[in-house]
Amino acid sequence: MKISTRGRYAIRILLDIAMHQENGYVSMKDIARRQQISKKYGDQIGMQLSQAGLLLAARGRQGGYRLIPKAQDVPVLRILNSMEGSLAPVQCLETDPNLCERCGFCMTLPIWTGLNQVINDYLGKFTLQTLIDQAPPQPEFEDMPVPD
Repeated sequence: MKISTRGRYAIRILLDIAMHQENGYVSMKDIARRQQISKKYGDQIGMQLSQAGLLLAARGRQGGYRLIPKAQDVPVLRILNSMEGSLAPVQCLETDPNLCERCGFCMTLPIWTGLNQVINDYLGKFTLQTLIDQAPPQPEFEDMPVPD
């Protein structure tokens, strides 16, 4: 399993919003500058996170993005599942019940089932708030250019 750039950036974008939304929306221009990602790519990710029910998007001068749930209610597992789809290590674990014709006698299924459980348990215990609380001091990116 390899987490895509889209999945990693989604977590960074949501963390940035959680840390900066205060009483309003956070513009993607500001997020992109602080996270050193392109605004265009950030907006694509923002729309996907909006469709997943994690962000509220607003257009206009005061627009931008804000979290719908509270940071403590957003597990990293949910973010990655919304961006990556299944994180299952093998295809047969992507459905419940397992539809593989070999699952009744598969000698390797316990390995994959256990690995899948470890992945889900581990990523499920971290929330946006957990990551914010454990974060090292953040540098100021106010004067850095936004990538295209």
